[in-house]
Amino acid sequence: QVKLVESGGGLVQAGGSLRLSCAASGRTFSSYAMGWFRQAPGKDSEFVAGCSWSGGRTAYADSVKGRFTISRDNAKNTVYLQMNSLKVEDTAVYYCAAGQTMGDYRHWGQGTQVTVSS
Repeated sequence: QVKLVESGGGLVQAGGSLRLSCAASGRTFSSYAMGWFRQAPGKDSEFVAGCSWSGGRTAYADSVKGRFTISRDNAKNTVYLQMNSLKVEDTAVYYCAAGQTMGDYRHWGQGTQVTVSS
């Protein structure tokens, strides 16, 4: 079992940047694929970005490609989501997720709110 705690959310103007962090407990963090998802009010949860256990393989939703970057530091048991050129439509609660493989996420954090104002 792995426990995930997100941080770094907040209010930012359109065009600005934020970096989300997700700290994981447990000694097996480096064996997990990690991902970020988001859910906007009244909408379904959607995949944002994912990376393999080493960080060598990444995947992004089309809506964030070129603007968001996922990375991880296995020595710190932390995964990051650097978000640049933020848009109002990026407003959502962002969740960190872990799984044995990319696309098969079994563990979830509590989420952090990101609000982008116009």
